[in-house]
This record gives sequence, structure tokens and C-alpha cells, in this order.
Amino acid sequence: MISNGRKRVGLALGGGVGRGLAHIGVLSVLERAGIPIDCVSGTSAGSIVGAVYCVGWSLDRIREEARRIHWRQLASPVWPSRGLVSFDKLERWLVDKLGDISFAELKIPYAAAATDLRTFEPVTLREGRLAPAVRASCSFPGLVTPIELDGRLLCDGFVSNSVPVSAVRAMGADYVIGVDILAPAVRSRWGALGYAVVGFEIMAQKAGQGYQTADCLISPDLAGVSYLRLDYERLMALGERAAEEKLPGILTALRGA
Repeated sequence: MISNGRKRVGLALGGGVGRGLAHIGVLSVLERAGIPIDCVSGTSAGSIVGAVYCVGWSLDRIREEARRIHWRQLASPVWPSRGLVSFDKLERWLVDKLGDISFAELKIPYAAAATDLRTFEPVTLREGRLAPAVRASCSFPGLVTPIELDGRLLCDGFVSNSVPVSAVRAMGADYVIGVDILAPAVRSRWGALGYAVVGFEIMAQKAGQGYQTADCLISPDLAGVSYLRLDYERLMALGERAAEEKLPGILTALRGA
């Protein structure tokens, strides 16, 4: 375990749709190493993992639920005026699993990153009901319908803050571990679409500059891995491997506090 008198550790979990399962592998390594997590922020898929972790779920419980979840439990098709699908099911799933709780009831301080579609600003959600905040953080514009919350029209934090390091800095973290699950890669077999996708990945990765400002950035080798296929075991294993590679540096930084 890290000794007392240590730095406050923040964890910033990036967005990446189904690739978010890699975050569970990262958390497994940090927990086994006895690294305390004092605050967490999450974008998109990272907001879901961050929320269930901060509510107090054990990693065994998180793994169990991850292996059982399917897209049909989270999304439903809608008339395509603001999006192709709605994440109302995701919000109901969170309420069913966690209760209709507020941020204030969480065991670890937590923030969900979102984007205001009217002001084009990044938004950090830390107050009020948890489930709609996580839903907002996951609602990718054009694909998923945005959500009206506290007078704002909110969509995925992925657009403006893909690895929300700034959120945990604002929560008092001295040392921030960021987890970037984008891993841009050219998919030449896709033709022009493959180049368009990698261009989008590069732009998204730079959103908010979190991947550059974390004290330690963990980047699982996810290049070319599907965003939609929920390949639980593989994604969790890739997250573990990447975290293990960074672990010696993390321990040295924290023990030298």
C-alpha cells in the first residue's frame, strides 16, 4: 500500500464506446497494487465505469455485470430527429442497478464529462442525480439523442474532453492517471472511410488535451479494435496489460511524494 502523507490520486477514464471495458482491466491492476483512488472523472464509456466504481461496486461485481450487458439493454431506436437511438434504457439500467442516487451519495468523489450543444462548451457534472448525468456523458451527437439537463442540451463529453484530466485536477488531485482508449489507426481496407475514421479519432483524442496533461497516461493497445463489439475478456486483458506496463512508474511517483 502507498503510505500516508501521499499525493491525492485522480483517475480520468476516457471515452471509446464498447472499448470502455478496458477500463475495468486498468482498475484491476491499480487495485491489486494498492493504489488508492481519491477521485474519478469519466467521459462516455468511462463515465459508466467510473460511476459504478465510485458508488462502491467491487471489481468482481463490475466484471460480472460487464459480461452480462448487451446493447439492447442500453439503447433503443427512435425517430431520427435528434439521433438514431436513445439511451433512456441506459438511464433506467443505472437507476435499477444503483438506485436513483445523487453524486453526493457516492463513496468516491466523481465527475461526468459532457458537452453543451448550445454553447459548445465542455461541462463537468458533479451535482444532482447521477443516472441522467452519465446518460448525457454517453450521448454521442448524431447517433444518440442529447438530453436536456439543468437548462442545457447535453451530449457526449467525448466531443470536448475525451480524457477528462481537468475534471479531477479541479477536484483536488495531485497526481492524475489518465486512460486513453482511442488508439487511432488507419483502416486501409475500409477505403476512404478508414481514413475518415482515423481523422476523427485523432481529433477526438486531442479534445480537452487530457491525454497530454495526465501525469501518467495508460493507453491500451486497441488500434483497430471494434468500438461496438463487447469483447469482454480481450478488452479487459488489454487494459490490464497496459496498466501493468505503467505500474512501476506510478508506484515510483507516488512513493516519492
